[in-house]
Amino acid sequence: MTSVLFVCLGNICRSPTAEGVFCDLIKKNDLSLSISADSAGTGSWHIGNPPDPRAQSATLSRGIDISGLRARQVTPLDFDKFHYIIAMDNANKSDLLLLCPSGMENKLHLLMDFAPDLPTREVPDPYYGGGQGFERVLDMIEVASTGLLSRIKLDQRLLNTI
Repeated sequence: MTSVLFVCLGNICRSPTAEGVFCDLIKKNDLSLSISADSAGTGSWHIGNPPDPRAQSATLSRGIDISGLRARQVTPLDFDKFHYIIAMDNANKSDLLLLCPSGMENKLHLLMDFAPDLPTREVPDPYYGGGQGFERVLDMIEVASTGLLSRIKLDQRLLNTI
């Protein structure tokens, strides 16, 4: 089973949105038995809280229900558990590098690296904005999630040939 962890600052906006979108994509591609996803935050402020209501509203408008997710903080053990650890922005990635055990840095990626045709390399934090920011973030996450899934499928094919 290939496992993916999406990480943002508080695990109530971007990373649960990414988890929901990616899990929906996995399900639609009938890959639930071979790929799993989770999300976490680098900070501890929101542990146990559901996603931001604006994130829930944005995803639900596209048929994805993330209301059952609960925020948690990333730990060093996540580097053993997950094959891909996907940061939403460079600050998140820097925080993850501080937790990362030596030799596991190759697991870290920026989500937008999987959407090379989009002009930005970071998913902006919509927390302090209005609903439109959540829609914009959702659009970006959908494109990048498709690219990430393609990368995982390619990596799995390469592993199967070794």
